[in-house]
Amino acid sequence: MKKLILVLLIIGLGVMIFLRWPRELPTEMKESPELEESLDRLVQTRISDLKENGIDVLVEGKSIRQFNYDVCIDEDAKLLVQDSFLEDIMGCSVLVYSDGRTEVDRAEAEISFAASELKDLIPISDSLDKLNYTVSYNMVKGTVNFTNTDGGKNLPVKYDMREKDRVTPVRDQETYGTCWAFASLGALETVTMPGEENIYSVDHMSMNNGFTLDLSEGGEHTMSMAYLASWNGPVLEESDVYGDGETDSKLSAVKHLKEAIIINEKDDDRIKNAVFKYGGVETSIHMEMTYGAYKSEYYNSDTSSYYYTGDGAPNHDLVIVGWDDNFSKDNFSTPPSKDGAYICKNSWGTGFGDEGYFYVSYEDKNICQKSIVYTKLEDTDNYDNIYQADLLGWVGQMGFSDEKAYFANVYTAEDDETLKAVSFYATGANTKFSVFIVEQYEDEKSLNGGRKEIGQGETRYAGYYTVDLNKEINLEKGQKYAIIMSVETPGSERPIAIECDGGERTQNLDLTDGEGYISLYGEVWYSAEESDANVCLKAFTDDR
Repeated sequence: MKKLILVLLIIGLGVMIFLRWPRELPTEMKESPELEESLDRLVQTRISDLKENGIDVLVEGKSIRQFNYDVCIDEDAKLLVQDSFLEDIMGCSVLVYSDGRTEVDRAEAEISFAASELKDLIPISDSLDKLNYTVSYNMVKGTVNFTNTDGGKNLPVKYDMREKDRVTPVRDQETYGTCWAFASLGALETVTMPGEENIYSVDHMSMNNGFTLDLSEGGEHTMSMAYLASWNGPVLEESDVYGDGETDSKLSAVKHLKEAIIINEKDDDRIKNAVFKYGGVETSIHMEMTYGAYKSEYYNSDTSSYYYTGDGAPNHDLVIVGWDDNFSKDNFSTPPSKDGAYICKNSWGTGFGDEGYFYVSYEDKNICQKSIVYTKLEDTDNYDNIYQADLLGWVGQMGFSDEKAYFANVYTAEDDETLKAVSFYATGANTKFSVFIVEQYEDEKSLNGGRKEIGQGETRYAGYYTVDLNKEINLEKGQKYAIIMSVETPGSERPIAIECDGGERTQNLDLTDGEGYISLYGEVWYSAEESDANVCLKAFTDDR
């Protein structure tokens, strides 16, 4: 690596000398031990400088500096990168095991790093060929350019999370309508695996989600997201055992959900990438069979395969934990037009299918029409306090027949605290947003005059997002402050997520616990509560 850099520097130095040297003097340079030693010192000085001050990362010639990925070089000019760079930019799957070993997968490559090789970052210079990438340095400009050599084909033909220790045991919902909770928590459990395995309580999610919901009725992903986003859960299964008809509402969450994305269209590559990088994907199918009845014209029990071609709407939730592009179409009772199936984890016990798993055709009528991916789950010490007025979460939407809108929530600091983050729901894909604060809120007029911007960004998918602020705001006990969001959601006429009356299931709706406002241009504001709604906009603080 150093030799390559040395050659590049010699060439660059030669060009500069040729351009700057007086024309009447000789331009020939003679190699000597002294020259090579000087250039080597120059290289080492430049490497030390880049190691200390950072290097600009280019992908296919375009800088990604604005995304703040941690990429650096060591004293030998070898690259060290964080796991999110490998996932987001290079399309890899990064698995951290309980013994500290890290595995990086891409396409058919599997590269393992012992814990002793890692110092927070992953050394990838010696593995770039296997990952189908090349890099080139410009030491003068301080850049490194990553170039993909396989056309972006990062996915293997077959991938099974069971083989990577990334799934928890199959469970049995019995006769209850709790498949939605099993699917949500089954997907959530995979986020921290293989390094950390937790079994979460379905009873607690089903009975403490704020909705008036009988266990036999069934639910949906928005209820799961509301329960998790409000810090009601998850709690461990051992603390609230399934099926006993009892629960403890005083149990505290053992993890905090920070992000969940919603893919609102069927896109096999996106779903596979989500499984590969993040974990199990929650989705729905129309299950023509009922619990305990394993015969159907759409189900082949010999091959544990399912392919629904009817007109029924989705009625059963499950977790996608892998895929097999070569799963033969002849394995299905009615062959689809092409091979391939998702590997799905069900909640009917190990007696169903392949020890609780079954294969659903890519061409199934309903699978992946809507998919939920829990992408960021953190320990409960990520923030000390949560401020919110939307315990039921995203029930409806509000707006002004325009894809742009402003919305705000007013809160009062309960102690001396530091504002660290806010969260909201993006109601559609490619939502652009900005975050503002009014530190001294007095009345509605304060929303116009005293706000300052403290964050911005864009979301690729609909979903629940937490935004860490680029500036910490200190709050005094009793201080009234306002968080304001502006959003632009392409194609939407009602881009604001709200908690509102959604029928019998939302009988616990409380409109007295918040002070929210909405506006088209951020100038004229309207009370959300007077429109029978709470704005979905939370604030997170740390104690000072």
